[in-house]
This record gives sequence, C-alpha cells and structure tokens, in this order.
Amino acid sequence: MKTLTSHKQVIWFDDALISESLAEQAFDPDFWHKHNKVLGSAQGRGTTWFVQTEQLPAALRHYRRGGLFGKIVKDHYWFTQWHNTRSCEEFQLLQHLVKAGVNVPKPIAARAVKRTVCYQADILTQKIEGAEDLVGILQSRSLPHDIYQRIGQQIRKLHQANVNHTDLNIHNILLDNDNKVWIIDFDKCHIEPDLGETNFSVWQKSNLDRLLRSFQKELGKRHINWVQSTDWVALETGYHQ
Repeated sequence: MKTLTSHKQVIWFDDALISESLAEQAFDPDFWHKHNKVLGSAQGRGTTWFVQTEQLPAALRHYRRGGLFGKIVKDHYWFTQWHNTRSCEEFQLLQHLVKAGVNVPKPIAARAVKRTVCYQADILTQKIEGAEDLVGILQSRSLPHDIYQRIGQQIRKLHQANVNHTDLNIHNILLDNDNKVWIIDFDKCHIEPDLGETNFSVWQKSNLDRLLRSFQKELGKRHINWVQSTDWVALETGYHQ
C-alpha cells in the first residue's frame, strides 16, 4: 500500500493496480466522464460509478450515511486519526481478505479528506465482471445446492480470516458468470481478535443469523426462489465442511 499525503487529504493506493498520477484524480467522477472511461453506474445511498482504470474495471463509491441521522449529515464523519477513517479501514480489510484467499473485490485506492473536525471519504475497488447479487438471481430462478454449499464455504473462509461482516445479507453476495461466489461491502466491518481454533463464536453466529433473516425478508418481500428447509441447510453444510 502506497500513501499520498497533503495537508488535508490522504490517498492510499496499490501501485500494482493504479499509477500514482491516476490515483490523485481517481475520486472525481468528472475526470472519468471527461476521458470517456465511465462504464455505467448504480444507485444506492448515492451513485456508484463504474469506470475503466489502467488495469481493470472498477467501482467508485463515496461514503454516505444511512438511517435517520444520514438525512441530516449525509457524508461527514467525525475525524480522529487518518488510519481510523472508514475508507482506510475498508481498504486495509480488503487487502487482508485478498491475502487470505477470500473472493472479495481488490482494493485499488481510497481517500479521506479532512473538513475541520470531520472528514469525507471515497474508495475505488475492483468491479466484479458479469456478477449479480443473490436477490436478483433468486427472483428469476432457484439455485442448486452445490452453489449454496460454495456460499457457505466462502463465508467460512471469511470467518477463518477473523473478519466480522456486520452487514452480511443476500445483496452483498454475488455470483459471476462462472458461478464463482463473491462477498462485497465491507464498510464498518472489522477483524476480530485471533483466538486460534475455538468453538463457533458469537459474532460468527450473528453473521449467519443476519444472512438467514435476509433470505427470509426477501422471500416475503420479493418472493425469491428459496426454500429454507433445503437451501439454507445446504449453505450450512458448506460452512461446516
């Protein structure tokens, strides 16, 4: 990880994936539009821009708050230290997971900009080509049990890397064209203390419980093609293998 520092801004980047000169401009959507490098966009709390970098397609996301507080303070966060900013933490967490062999987007660059006592943040990560989240997939078709087992195995690898995904839901699990399982959206997630080989931990169970509730919610809301008595059991089987 390389670092570019100025008086009120820090950029962290992987120089194997992006040049220093591009990293300095990478967080301005107008730059990508000007150079005809915008591949598309998606709407969530804000706009995620899909852009073509020097090495690979990428997703550019500006950090925005959710919930009621987010209606008042949209994108400012209390500043303590640069390494405690959400962008830096997510960048380093993704690096940790890539090294651990978990299927997550590669972190390309991240930025934090200090605004008096607060900061704003952005992150640029790999765009997973041809991928769709489980919600979209299950609205149109069911999945075989071996796919659910692969999902369980990938979550287990995540947990073996001691990463607590505090918002694990079926919007954050993707399948690409080869049915490879990817896990995304690690904002506010963190590494738990390494306690060695222990029994099933409270935080691990909490992640799986949250994922189960997500399946149940979308079953009622969008009538996804999912059967708890068989599909969830297959996922748990993959997790515990």
